[in-house]
Amino acid sequence: QVQLVESGGGRVQAGASLRLSCAASGRTFSGYTMVWFRQAPGKEREFVAGIYWNNGNTVYTDSVKGRFTISRDVGDNTVYLQMDSLKPEDTAVYYCAARYGSSRQRSYDYDYWGQGAQVTVSS
Repeated sequence: QVQLVESGGGRVQAGASLRLSCAASGRTFSGYTMVWFRQAPGKEREFVAGIYWNNGNTVYTDSVKGRFTISRDVGDNTVYLQMDSLKPEDTAVYYCAARYGSSRQRSYDYDYWGQGAQVTVSS
């Protein structure tokens, strides 16, 4: 049984930083892509960033490039999202998700989801 548990959300002011963590358990994740999505009130769930477990290759949506960094710790089975220079438009619930194979940017391609972590950025 795969479990993904997010932590690290919070409320910050614009320009601040936060780091989200996603603790993954239940299997080995070789061959998996681990990603972060976010969902703001009244909006669809949006792909943010992804990382391929085996080689650490990453992909980002344009709006976070240069500000967010996704990484993973293979030994701890943990995926991180370092968020710098936060903006009010980054306010959302952030979800960790996983799928076997390469990255996809559609939420329905992912089999496993965490419970979400709220990130609120005030101006």
